[in-house]
Amino acid sequence: MDTHRDAHVAAVLSLVGEVIGTKEFPASAAGYRNLLGWARASGTVRRAGVEGTGSFGAALSRYLLAQGVDVFDVNRFDRADRRRRGKSDPLDAENAARAVLSGRARAQAKTDDGPVEIARMYKLAKDSAVKARTQAINQLKAVLIRADPQLREQLAGLGNAELIRTCAGLVDDSLKAAQRRCPGTGRPPDPAGGAPRSAAARGGGHRSGHSRHFADHGGGQPGTPGQ
Repeated sequence: MDTHRDAHVAAVLSLVGEVIGTKEFPASAAGYRNLLGWARASGTVRRAGVEGTGSFGAALSRYLLAQGVDVFDVNRFDRADRRRRGKSDPLDAENAARAVLSGRARAQAKTDDGPVEIARMYKLAKDSAVKARTQAINQLKAVLIRADPQLREQLAGLGNAELIRTCAGLVDDSLKAAQRRCPGTGRPPDPAGGAPRSAAARGGGHRSGHSRHFADHGGGQPGTPGQ
């Protein structure tokens, strides 16, 4: 099978390598059932070669394995050969079937379930969290480059964890000071579902005036002053 995001192309070969048929099916539960039913109409299906068993062909591979079909992972074929013969989904599906029939494709597809898949999901979540943490730290340090020298000196030499805690405390102190100056910023949400208006929102008229002044003096794109 030649697998894609929205559709898969299947080719059925006889034991002697004759092409019995090729057909395209949607990448959905109904499409998987129809694909296997169509293939079994030509005879017993024992083995299947699927491109991308870890990506676009993962769900199809799981379905075929659940139906008792041995699934083999098929690599994409040589690019030079594909250029000579042309890009064709039916031809790619046929080549995948021939790889299984000839024995070139020997790597069996993983079931993608059980403890191994659970561990993989945990690793994905961990990698995402680590990446987000790194981005946040880098962004914070980039902001501090433009900060007041006194603040930079105060935060210089702090480790990442201590730097984050210290900056979080600065934010809390700023919010408390703003609430003392503008008590309305600490109001509960509007009963109708709207968020409470902040001091910046209530001063929208002044901000709009500055924005217009900025735009009149070459401020560039609309919306830029508001950012």
